[in-house]
Amino acid sequence: MIFAMGGSGGGEVEILFRDERLRRRCNQEKERRRAWGTERAKQIGKRLDDLHAAPDLEAMRHSAGRCEELTGDRTGQLSLRIDANYRLLFEPANDPVPRRTDGGLDWSKVTAIRILGVEDYHG
Repeated sequence: MIFAMGGSGGGEVEILFRDERLRRRCNQEKERRRAWGTERAKQIGKRLDDLHAAPDLEAMRHSAGRCEELTGDRTGQLSLRIDANYRLLFEPANDPVPRRTDGGLDWSKVTAIRILGVEDYHG
């Protein structure tokens, strides 16, 4: 699995990264294990594969990763569960960000995301 800084195939969520260092960390299994440990690295790889295979973000809404919009100082960000505490954090990368008429995020039209990091934001 290798996700580029841009460019996606037809019908897949395009995965971008906050920076090159994070892209390498997420794409290279050895780097993932070094950064987050073997089990967490495996889960991160699965979540990235799931995101990449999805036609849009709506398909991830009720996935095993429990994709959800965040609030408070993380408004505009979303997360996917990696394990009990760790989350894959990302934001829609469509320009403009697709919105419903009520102003909420239109998950069915989000076809590009930017990975912001992997963190335990509960502790």
